[in-house]
Amino acid sequence: MPQTSRTNSKKERRQENEALILSAAEKVFAEAGFGGATMQLIADVAGLPKANLHYYFPTKESLYRQVVQNIFQIWLQAADTFDQAEGPAEGIGAYIDAKMEISRRHPAGSKVWASEVMHRAPVIQDYLETTLMEWTDGRAAIVQRWIEEGRMAPVNPHHLLYMLWATTQHYADFGHQIETLNGGAPLSDAQWEEAKKSVKDIILRGIGVIK
Repeated sequence: MPQTSRTNSKKERRQENEALILSAAEKVFAEAGFGGATMQLIADVAGLPKANLHYYFPTKESLYRQVVQNIFQIWLQAADTFDQAEGPAEGIGAYIDAKMEISRRHPAGSKVWASEVMHRAPVIQDYLETTLMEWTDGRAAIVQRWIEEGRMAPVNPHHLLYMLWATTQHYADFGHQIETLNGGAPLSDAQWEEAKKSVKDIILRGIGVIK
């Protein structure tokens, strides 16, 4: 086998193993929290030897931080709409769509983040004080600019962001409650589309973007 093929195969195998581990860790941390999770349990869920976990992630904390960072990076990508949007209707509307879709496809990651913050962020406080703060201040500045341009109602930009997070992430963090109130079944594709439309209508009308 040529050297390049062996190298690519090794790289692909590493990526597959990392993806398996991170997916399993996301589920275990969401259910057990950082304190209740063990590397052995994560290895069992991933279907890999425990030694493999320590090869890719030397400690439980390093694996946990990667899980948290992954969901945050996904959220950051969703917020690109703010920087590229022509105005609040497009930017905030697309952001709601993206965040709702993330709650649908990555509910465990959202729960890990919520649990960490509710416990006063013992592992990722530094992340909150740097990356999250910088991102929030940057998006708040964009909202403030739209307000000053008269394109939306004069609301507190930070509180608007908190409301967007709380509303969209509710569908992940309280998914069981929503399923229970939905007759014990997950939301269908049509119901997800209806939910996204309802959230957008309520928020965009509330900030005076649509009538």
